[in-house]
Amino acid sequence: MASSIDYLEFVLDLLRDIRVITYKKMMGEFLLYKNGILFGGIYDDRFLLKKTKSLDGVGLKEVIPYPTSKGMYLVDTEDSDEIERLINLVIKDLNS
Repeated sequence: MASSIDYLEFVLDLLRDIRVITYKKMMGEFLLYKNGILFGGIYDDRFLLKKTKSLDGVGLKEVIPYPTSKGMYLVDTEDSDEIERLINLVIKDLNS
């Protein structure tokens, strides 16, 4: 199932205060980037973050975005500050 533009707009609204967020449509889903770094995506109308070491202990639910993929973490909050904190943790891990 492809993700909807409405859900993409909902997530982008949650991310509106975070600088330099972009997305790319890929096979019916949306990949999310901060400063050009892929940190997550929208899969089947679910907002997911890459699985990184810093997120392992945060208590997020791990899900599989599509059958042959690695696990990712489901963002189940609408708290923009918490979402920004989680994204920054992912970016920090990906940059190290």
